[in-house]
Amino acid sequence: MTDKLVLMGAGGKMGVRSAANLARTDFDVAHVEISEAGRARLKETVGVDCVDIDSAMEGADIVLLAVPDTAIKAVAATIIDKVPSGAMVICLDAAGPFAGHLPAREDVTYFVTHPCHPPIYNDEKTDAGRKDYFGGIAAEQGIVNALMQGPENHYALGEKVGRAIYAPVARSHRVTVEQMALLEPGLSETVCASLLDVMREAMDEVVRRGVPKEAARDFLLGHMNILGAVIFEEVDGVFSDACNKAIEFGKPVLMRDDWKRVFEPDEIAASIQRIT
Repeated sequence: MTDKLVLMGAGGKMGVRSAANLARTDFDVAHVEISEAGRARLKETVGVDCVDIDSAMEGADIVLLAVPDTAIKAVAATIIDKVPSGAMVICLDAAGPFAGHLPAREDVTYFVTHPCHPPIYNDEKTDAGRKDYFGGIAAEQGIVNALMQGPENHYALGEKVGRAIYAPVARSHRVTVEQMALLEPGLSETVCASLLDVMREAMDEVVRRGVPKEAARDFLLGHMNILGAVIFEEVDGVFSDACNKAIEFGKPVLMRDDWKRVFEPDEIAASIQRIT
């Protein structure tokens, strides 16, 4: 039997991405979008029309909230009384669910699925795959999923949706909502994005000090490649004594001794509070 899926925010950035991939599945998709511009974008890009929320919710098995983190609370509150008993509500990020922004409905399943994005180290064979940095188009990526509440047999359905909207998917990982919050914003944004931004500032600084920009960029990205391959065990290698010594003296200059506190529950909660 075909599952009916309501795609909320179908004309937004993630909504259009999801709609395009869902069009290649056996889901019966009802597209909902409140903005004229969004409806026009969806029609032009995917070739489908939107329907009103009431008709969309009739017989719905899945409600996919493809809306920004800042809108999850308001959208969920608006639609929750229309969601059929036993249906599944899916969020694309852990922030709203972690912050407690999903209304209380014991007869509704809450599920979260989020992309890992295509990894730096891969074996993509096509130009499209190599240039699909976000994922969901041509490059394989991993995904993480959390069954927040609901019967255990609903996990497979939620994962099926995740595999569909983020396709092609290489690996699917089951985590909790709390673990997903550690991954984002904790690991991916607070740590990784911040350190990458510092690395870009460092490149700009050596350019300011006279190094040609093209040389600095080639040097940095090349070293990111080989150093990352060693650190993340893509290759069986070790750093030189000089490199190890630079790390030993460099980390205390760049990092606070207590930097890992960003993963403490109160820090994660505060970070999520700021973005929702």
